[in-house]
Amino acid sequence: MNLKKKLKDNILTIGSWITIASPIIAEIISKSNFDWVAIDLEHSSINISEAENLIRVIELSNNIPLVRVTSNNSDLIKRVMDSGAHGIIVPMINNADDAKKAVSYTKYPSEGSRSFGLARAQFYGNYFKKYVSSSKNSLVVIVQVESIESVNNLEAILKVKGVDGVMIGPYDLSGSMGIPGDFNNKRFKNIIDKINSKCKKLKKVCGIHVVEPDEKELKKRVEEGYKFIAYSLDSVILSREVLRAEKFIKKIK
Repeated sequence: MNLKKKLKDNILTIGSWITIASPIIAEIISKSNFDWVAIDLEHSSINISEAENLIRVIELSNNIPLVRVTSNNSDLIKRVMDSGAHGIIVPMINNADDAKKAVSYTKYPSEGSRSFGLARAQFYGNYFKKYVSSSKNSLVVIVQVESIESVNNLEAILKVKGVDGVMIGPYDLSGSMGIPGDFNNKRFKNIIDKINSKCKKLKKVCGIHVVEPDEKELKKRVEEGYKFIAYSLDSVILSREVLRAEKFIKKIK
């Protein structure tokens, strides 16, 4: 079952983020039983050429490569999709018009406005017809809800044809509320509960980023009904393990 079908059927999937342009890290994460791996172009120094190589590694590891783009930009989304991404995560979607653009930039006519090209996704033209045909039922579009404006327009965003699900961006959302990073704040908790409930009502996948590699937090989000969960990210997992080792070393010295 492909990821798009799992999202449509509200089946839980758990993935992680790549922010370091290392094929070794991408391979390790891709082979670690995650359902998908997202390459983050928004908050990293990864360029489009590096992203294509990471997509290649993730695919060769039998995993699903997604890419979070820097913005809702048609040129960038086109290049990411031509590089072979199986779908995109688009930040800062504030209303239905933003969501419609994201879908349109990802899909070919007549469903969208993406231009045709011969690149890695189409195996340089050899699988052009096959790719165009299969992409209709496989390419994923996840839009990020990370502002109060997007929360207020959530129902209209969820009803946009081609949107496979939404993902809460906790830091930006809390920032738009004037409480950046305060995830225990009652107002923040109420807002994300509202988003999750609205998604359930409209039978759309609701996703969230569990930033810290905290198993209890992950379990809690699963129990709350989130179905598209990003579990931490490469740099945070690495840095937390280094800090843990540092504390242990200090104890035994």
